[in-house]
Amino acid sequence: MDLRDLGFDDWFGERATALLQDGWIPARVTAVNRGGYLVRDLQGEVPADITGRLRFSAESGADLPCVGDWACVQAYGSGSPAIIHAILPRRTFLRRKVPGKAIDFQMIAANIDIAFIIQSCHYDFNIRRLDRYLVMANEGGVRPIVVLSKTDLITPAELEQRIAQIRDAGIDVNILPLSNLTGAGIDHFQELLLPGRTFCLLGSSGVGKTTLINRLLGQDRYDTRAVSATGEGVHTTARRHLLLLDQGAMLIDTPGMRELGLLGAGEGMDGSFAEIQRLSEECRFSDCTHTREPGCAVRLAVEAGDLSEERYRSYLKLRNESQHHEASYLERRRKDRAFGRFIKSVKKRRDEDGQYT
Repeated sequence: MDLRDLGFDDWFGERATALLQDGWIPARVTAVNRGGYLVRDLQGEVPADITGRLRFSAESGADLPCVGDWACVQAYGSGSPAIIHAILPRRTFLRRKVPGKAIDFQMIAANIDIAFIIQSCHYDFNIRRLDRYLVMANEGGVRPIVVLSKTDLITPAELEQRIAQIRDAGIDVNILPLSNLTGAGIDHFQELLLPGRTFCLLGSSGVGKTTLINRLLGQDRYDTRAVSATGEGVHTTARRHLLLLDQGAMLIDTPGMRELGLLGAGEGMDGSFAEIQRLSEECRFSDCTHTREPGCAVRLAVEAGDLSEERYRSYLKLRNESQHHEASYLERRRKDRAFGRFIKSVKKRRDEDGQYT
């Protein structure tokens, strides 16, 4: 095994050269749990801590290591935790707005090649939630694949209806139906897991992520239970963890996300609603909001039936949510920077007055 087997290619190698110092080595962050970390290098997986400098220089939690990151690490051996000194730039990422009222980014995972967005064919199926996941993936430059799980709970005709609903909504990404119970689609799924590539499972609790991982690992890594009244499982994953599969692929499992707020997802919106982005180029005004302006090509397409009203409403809702959160985020950052400058100026004046020597 070499670092390429863990996803460390020339892109990361070039960036590591500028950061690595004597005694530091590249290692991949494989788990984050309450401020503690696990990292993996060629010797295996070991606990790690971050330096105080890295912790206090972070302007938000998004600047701290997350699962999938490549880091500059100093390893001590003999059971002592390794020390994370720096994080390499992220090639791709998955992030969301932190849950609740706070306005900030929360990293889900980094340096992902493909995100499998899993929705159950049964009660979890939701096109609008799928739109959110697709925006998140596109914003971070991650290729999305939609997985429709629990196909054993519906008829083949109903499965075709689910796929048609996705296509009618303007979503043109690859769709993979599968069943953990019957094994249908599992072989196709495994063919996608190429060695040296990193994959991530995204989806609500109970859609079958844990059962799928148990199948891939050939063991019961997590306990899963089925609720007989609905057929929905209970997902027990409590943290994100990068797993190295036997075939050489890396897979990140994630806890089910009840909230999937968007923040600053402009590029993700353009990628997920590509047909609206193309239409907007024909609008009379370059800054058209696609709501009231005359000559709006997007609204004309809705009126003509070329763009569904539901798709249009979903676009407006997600765009407005993202822009609102981004404005709040930028305002908070502006106030934080102004307060930081004020503290520095006060300290400087006191030093000049000789109050601190």
